[in-house]
Amino acid sequence: MGLSPVAGGSTVDAVLDQLQAQVSDGSWPVGERIPAEHELAARLGVSRPAVREAIRALTHVGVLEVRRGDGTYVRSSADPRPLLRRVARASIRDFFEVQLAYDVQAARLAARRRTDADLARLEELLRARDEATEADAFGAADAAFHLGVAEASRNPVLIEAMRFFIDRLRESLRDIRLDREVPEAGPAAHRAVLDAIAAGDPGGAAWAAAAVVEPTLAVLETLAARDGVER
Repeated sequence: MGLSPVAGGSTVDAVLDQLQAQVSDGSWPVGERIPAEHELAARLGVSRPAVREAIRALTHVGVLEVRRGDGTYVRSSADPRPLLRRVARASIRDFFEVQLAYDVQAARLAARRRTDADLARLEELLRARDEATEADAFGAADAAFHLGVAEASRNPVLIEAMRFFIDRLRESLRDIRLDREVPEAGPAAHRAVLDAIAAGDPGGAAWAAAAVVEPTLAVLETLAARDGVER
């Protein structure tokens, strides 16, 4: 079974389905290097970012393995799509619970390992986050700051895990901005995270990162209990 152009645009799910089909039917056996990102994009008629996100998702669940400077290889023939669909159906509360765990550890490690270049970049990301007003732009800017903290941690597993969840996190943050019942952490709370990272204070950075997420998570818990539904 060969690759064919994706109908209706460059959706990541459609790209992921075609890549997984190549693995499942044996066209790409375990141990084989798959075509380069630019070649896949051309054959599927989609953007390179769509291919990149699909590869990242399949890498995160162990189907593919990216070897820096060498290419991407098939690691397993298992089909992860049922798992990915469950992730896609997860509630906002589910994602904030995961974000709490990731953000706390990312901030702690970033305070130990950040460079001057990291601090300069985080300042820019925080400024963009604080200046964003429209919901979609805010979600993207807030998620970019959280990812920037993870990247400053220098932990490749944590960074890839954050990248895997970043699209859904972006959507969750956008939804929070649109939902007047759910509070969002403001500039001061995010500034406290960056200040602690800049000061090289792991404990303070972890505490500040938790303080960003926990108030929103507490309200989501209360609303879920009140409404009897997952948010």
